[in-house]
Formats: sequence, structure tokens, C-alpha cells
Amino acid sequence: MKEKKYVFLYRELKNKILSGQYTTNQKLPSKRVLADRYGVSVITAEKALFLLIEEGYVTPKEKSGYFVSALELLPTEKAAQSATITLLPEESQTAPQFEYDLWFKTVRKVLLEQGKRLFIQSPNKGTVALRNALSQYLLRYRGMVADPRRIIIGSGSEQLYETVVKLLGRTVTYGIENPSYEKIEAVYKAEGASVKKLPMGKDGITRQALRTNDFGVLHVTPFQSYPSGVTASAAKRYEYIKWAKNEKFIVEDDFNSEFFLPGTPIESLFSMDQNQRVIYMNTFSKSISPAIRIGYLILPEALLSRYDELLGNFSCTVPVLDQYILAEFLQSGNFERHLNRIRRNMK
Repeated sequence: MKEKKYVFLYRELKNKILSGQYTTNQKLPSKRVLADRYGVSVITAEKALFLLIEEGYVTPKEKSGYFVSALELLPTEKAAQSATITLLPEESQTAPQFEYDLWFKTVRKVLLEQGKRLFIQSPNKGTVALRNALSQYLLRYRGMVADPRRIIIGSGSEQLYETVVKLLGRTVTYGIENPSYEKIEAVYKAEGASVKKLPMGKDGITRQALRTNDFGVLHVTPFQSYPSGVTASAAKRYEYIKWAKNEKFIVEDDFNSEFFLPGTPIESLFSMDQNQRVIYMNTFSKSISPAIRIGYLILPEALLSRYDELLGNFSCTVPVLDQYILAEFLQSGNFERHLNRIRRNMK
């Protein structure tokens, strides 16, 4: 779009003030002189001067004219002649394996059907549509009984880790797998929490490490822990649950669990737990794309009132449109068909 003449004149005069060509208290040329010098109308010159007055670069004096204001300029501003920018190059990344047409078709369907709902602010825990869709999907595909009331929507794993610390506190020590996904430790420490690294054996955290009893929250990735690739055995999972009986909590980070092979999915700690001590966590970064910044927590019933008290006033960080799109993608069965196609290709 071509720059308007008064904007061009405004920039010219502003640059001359910043570069020192017009000094403090110096009288500027009149509107008529500026109009003649730059080949514009008097009205255009007047508009340019008005912008300079509004921003404090110029001070008008009745029957005297326009004068340069006294400015506290930084050295870089004094030397400024013109604004130039260097654009960043486009990123070269490989897109994940995904049927984009199917996703875009879902987007169009949601836009047509949801209309004004897409402009209503999301509830704190996320839209009912997405929480209900997740609850039904988890029961259908993973055999997990997840009450929609206990599902909290968030924008990816890092934000969910932050929510865990805000919920369980910074005074408790968080036990994590060693090695583990680097951002787990980074986020916990950034939130002011203490972290203890627990050595991994061939089927999960070693029994000796679990018995040290100097940490109050256990963060585990039972299925294909990254970067070790270790999947916790059934015995180890029960060991984790036994550890949490004494008023402690487990954060089950179920990243990558949709790609189980072969047969039925491995039972989650959340499903095995009878004492409401497991906080379940998952995202769609691996199963769909890292660009889909949507994840979720499933809280134990005992933590719901604490969540409402501590975090009930925080807004949901996921746009409403994205929530409705994912809800439709889950409800239609397209997500499960997508997972099944990927699993077949993995064989």
C-alpha cells in the first residue's frame, strides 16, 4: 500500500529532528513553506505537523509558529536517519505425517456450524465440547474412565508442567526420571521447585531410588520414556502406585502412548490407581503435530477444589476455535483413524 503524503512528510520532519538537523527550540518552516518545499497541500502539511505535536516532537506557539520540543534522546536516536529492517528467512522444517485435507475439512465444518460460539470466551478449564470429546475418546480408545469435570485444557506440555507446580506447590521436591525429557526439569526449576533425578533401570525407576523417600511428587513417563526408550513393566507400575499411597502424587506424562504396538494399549497408571493419587497428562504434539499447542490434565477428584481455589481465575490458554476443531476431530473418529494409519505404517 502506498504511504500517504502526510505520513511521509511526518517521517521526514521527525527524522530531521532526531538526527539534529532541527535542534531544540528551533522554529520549523511554516505550513505554506513546507507545502511548497515538498509539493503537497497546506492541509497535508498541517496533518503532518499535528502528528508531530501529538507525539511531543513539536510545540506550537500561538502567532509564532512551530518549534522543536526539548527531547531526551538516546545516542542511537540522535543518529537515526531512516528505519530499515531485515526480514528473517523462512524456516525449513519437515511437516509431520498427517492428512492435512482432513484437518482443513474439519476447520471448515466447525466454522460453518459453530458460528458465534467461537467468539465466546473459553471456560477456565476449557470448553465443554473438548472436555466431553476427550472423555469419550479416552474411554473408547484407551479404556480410561475420565470424568470431564476433572479434565483441564492447556497449551502444550510446558504449560501443563507449570500448572502442576502451581497446584502442588514449590516447597515439595519433584522426583524425575534420569535421563528424562529436558524441559521437565527446566520448567520445574524455572517455577522455583526442587528436582531430584532418579536413576532408571531396565523397566523404570530403580526400586532403591523410590525408597529414598525424600521427594513428594513423582513425574514419570511409563510408556517409552524419552530419551531412554524404557517402558515400565506392570510390576513397576504397581510399584509406582504403591509409592504414592502415603499422601503423595504421581504425574503420569503419557506422551507418545497412542503409538503402542502391537495389540491393545498398555494400561495407564491413571486407570490402575484406586486411591486418586495420579495426575494424568498428555498432548497432541506427537500424535498430530507440534504446531497443535493443545494438551490436557486429568486431576484426581481430591485436587479439584484446590485447582478452583488457586487457579480458577486463570484464563484457558488455548483459543476457542482450536478447541472446537480438535473436539470435532475426536468426535468424528478421524483422530483414531489417523492413529491407526500411522500404527499400520510402523509395523
